[in-house]
Amino acid sequence: MSGDIEPVLRSRRGGAEAEPRFRRGRGGPVQRPGAITLHDVTAPLVRILATVARDAAHLATPGGALCPACGAGDAHLDGETLADRPDGTVVRHGEAVAKAHAPETDPVAHRARLALAAHPALAGILLPPLPPPAGALPRLRPVTAWPYGVPVDPADPDAAPWEEAGVLLARLHRVETAGLPGPLPPMRGPAKAAAAMARMEAAAGDHPAAPAVRRAWERLPAWARGEGFPGAPDRGPHTLCHGDLHLGQFVRHPVPDGPWLLIDVDDLGLGDPAWDLARPAAWYAAGLLPPQIWQRFLGAYTAADGPAVPSRYDDPWPQLDVPARALTVQTAALALAKSAAEGRQPDDVESAVIDTCTRIGTLPPELACEPPS
Repeated sequence: MSGDIEPVLRSRRGGAEAEPRFRRGRGGPVQRPGAITLHDVTAPLVRILATVARDAAHLATPGGALCPACGAGDAHLDGETLADRPDGTVVRHGEAVAKAHAPETDPVAHRARLALAAHPALAGILLPPLPPPAGALPRLRPVTAWPYGVPVDPADPDAAPWEEAGVLLARLHRVETAGLPGPLPPMRGPAKAAAAMARMEAAAGDHPAAPAVRRAWERLPAWARGEGFPGAPDRGPHTLCHGDLHLGQFVRHPVPDGPWLLIDVDDLGLGDPAWDLARPAAWYAAGLLPPQIWQRFLGAYTAADGPAVPSRYDDPWPQLDVPARALTVQTAALALAKSAAEGRQPDDVESAVIDTCTRIGTLPPELACEPPS
């Protein structure tokens, strides 16, 4: 379950060793002799991204000074691979990173999201992109360059910026969309949940736990399953949302002690702002996120006038129920797909989320994602 708050939860619960969201040389299942690995496929792409990151870092180096990464010698010219997954490859050179986005990225929506990240209205909320790269780039995959920021340390859960995350999210949700460059794309959160279900069906559709996840999915309204606009029809005006909010989406910039900023605009767009609170809400409802941390996050969001839920004195669950159930299903589906691909059973954190899907599928809808007492 890369790409969510699981590493922090694992560290806090004393489970498997926490993994950073971006890491060098990510391991996987043992390959058959002669099999084509992800590294074989992406090695040329990584070299291209290293060049893009190096050029971006040099352009950002003031006064023509020597790039610190280059000053260490030729060993650093190939860059540092921070992430290498089918949906995104990220390579760092000094103070810049280059990212190859997913092959299926919609180019029109992608350009709109980049324009949003660079817009003055999002300054201090989203990390702005660096000037677009030039030269030979991979076909069919958008490539972008960004300043390097220090990510959340998954090995230090007590230092996780929950309050800062709540405030940044509230500021994002309060951005006036009328003055933004458009047309604004829809937030992709529900589409990602649908993709997770498709991945589970392909990789682990016959797993004994799959029916429970499937039943929980079928209980969701159409909009939360990626059918139609990503927001409840009765929620009024739609809001600028991140679409994939978790602790891996925050970095400090400038390094090392700059303010926290949001990164990763691949799912940015208009939708129900409650979706951005749904992942921590789902972990809290599953008993994985301690109540005091959930209250710190939610309290900071409501104190900053976040519009997704009522004030801190009112019950947030009427707004959070459906998105939290959807993120629970998404997380469980990815857990089954990942564990099946790795030839193992779901671990304790994954099992807790799958068990929550079982409860969602058997309880009345109004109790399906009730928070723990």
